[in-house]
Amino acid sequence: MKTKLYILYILTFFTLSSAVAQEDKVTFSVKLSKEKLGLNERLKVEFTTNKQGDNFVAPNFNGFTVLMGPATSISRSWNNGKRKFSLSYSYILQPTTKGSITIDPAKITIDDQEYKSDAKTITVTDAVVNPNAPPSANDIAQENLHLVAEISKPNPYLNEAITVVYKMYVSPSIEVSGFQAVDNPKYNNFWSQDIPVKRYTTKDDTYKGEEYRSVILKRVVLYPQKTGKLTLEPLSLDVGVQVPTQRRDFFGGPIYAQANLRVSAGNRYINVKPLPEEGKPASFTGAVGDFNFLVTTSKTHLNASESLQAKVEINGKGNLKLFDIPTLNLPGSLEVYDPEHDEKVTTSYTGMEGKISDSYTIVPEYRGKYPIPSIAFSYFNPKTKKYHTLNSEELVINVVEGPTNTEDTAAKNANATTKQVVETKGKQFNFIKTQTTLKPISNTYFFKSTAYYLWLLLPILLIPIAILLGRKREAMASDVVGNKVRKANKLARKYLSAAKKTLGKKEAFYVALEKALHNYLKAKLKIETSDFSKDKITDLLNQKGIEQSTIDGFISLLKNCEMARYSPFSNVQMQQDYNKASEVISQMDKQL
Repeated sequence: MKTKLYILYILTFFTLSSAVAQEDKVTFSVKLSKEKLGLNERLKVEFTTNKQGDNFVAPNFNGFTVLMGPATSISRSWNNGKRKFSLSYSYILQPTTKGSITIDPAKITIDDQEYKSDAKTITVTDAVVNPNAPPSANDIAQENLHLVAEISKPNPYLNEAITVVYKMYVSPSIEVSGFQAVDNPKYNNFWSQDIPVKRYTTKDDTYKGEEYRSVILKRVVLYPQKTGKLTLEPLSLDVGVQVPTQRRDFFGGPIYAQANLRVSAGNRYINVKPLPEEGKPASFTGAVGDFNFLVTTSKTHLNASESLQAKVEINGKGNLKLFDIPTLNLPGSLEVYDPEHDEKVTTSYTGMEGKISDSYTIVPEYRGKYPIPSIAFSYFNPKTKKYHTLNSEELVINVVEGPTNTEDTAAKNANATTKQVVETKGKQFNFIKTQTTLKPISNTYFFKSTAYYLWLLLPILLIPIAILLGRKREAMASDVVGNKVRKANKLARKYLSAAKKTLGKKEAFYVALEKALHNYLKAKLKIETSDFSKDKITDLLNQKGIEQSTIDGFISLLKNCEMARYSPFSNVQMQQDYNKASEVISQMDKQL
């Protein structure tokens, strides 16, 4: 009998231990609504854990557009005296490409230990056709919104300017609520210059023969630097669209549904033609466009040892920043400094326009006449499809007064194109003086000097300064309100530091901002705010005596964090929310 009791006790002990161990075991799993879906279908992904956790980090969801989420759900129940807890984070996704797409693991911290869910692979097929199903808001938006890259010239010459204009065409039946660039083209093998669009202006237009409204989003001027077939990377945007539904409001107006659409201008190709070899002059250095060429001097008559400037200038329209200016061939007996380069070029909708120049400083040493030979500048004009050569006028520098070179300077400089050794004549140097006028320096001592008395009086001068600093420090210590303000501002910066680092990245910023707000309440009130709804948080803050305006600001920030996951938010809105969060945390800390 006793043996049977012992066996019963042992079995009961192991059963209870197994139940406790099973209850205490942490699980973190992922559940999919389907593992195979069409390109136009939606997928629900749910991450679930059986214990309260912090710092949930979702995967990147590469290959999907996040339509909604994360939506947080908490459930508690008791079954036969056993407590059951479930915390879940769910997302609604839509695939952006076909094929096998892997959803990476999510992460969560439970009891200071990090847990990961399993990775899942989804198979995305062609769009599923369901003739009985009404078109979704995304389907309607996709049919009525188009992003197009319009190219001014698809077959340019090498270094010829072309303009790419990115336009968004929108049907009158839908409304765009906002957009954000996802992928900006890099323009490899092109010299590029953005032409800023200062204001988005909508105008009536046509697209494929139908009435549309269009708006220019981006303009860029390109100069191809390589021949052959070049690829323009696409511009991609996330666009928020309001689509009318079949329902009507109280006044008979249509009720709109929100759709989030990713559109792309698609790859475009440009066939760049090489410049013709026939008729290419030897003086051609790569200039393409329509130019004027001029060589001038600041003066033609001067004395020896005086200076003048000789300027080589090219003006007109074309690739002004992408070729070399011809160099001057100056007589060797002239002292010439390296040229100073100057550019006054503006890039407009049609390309570069302005002037570039090299300015030489010249100093003659001897009297005489110095010719500046004519130089040539060649360029290719895409309109005439021909090379053109411009020659400067021959100039003469007349040095009126100065020492004379014993050789025939004028004849020598007429043929010289390189620097030559000049033989000097006459009295060029002075003798070193043999007698000096040096005087002995009198002895000076530190004792009883001006510096001696200044150092002696310095401690006496520092005493009132120290007294003033001490009084100021005491005043700051007694300023209770001011110290609270400074402490609150420091606390706000501490909690919002992670959010500040992600400004400009919508999803990462609002996830970090929401964590900052919850972590602040968790630290100050010693509660798990993930267990509470916004209404419960409002009641709790009212109990703590927080002002209603501060509570409203806190709750509106939490709402913005939720809305930002499926609505477009601008960088300006993010900066405003960051500033508002800093102010709200500071005010709440002072009131607490």
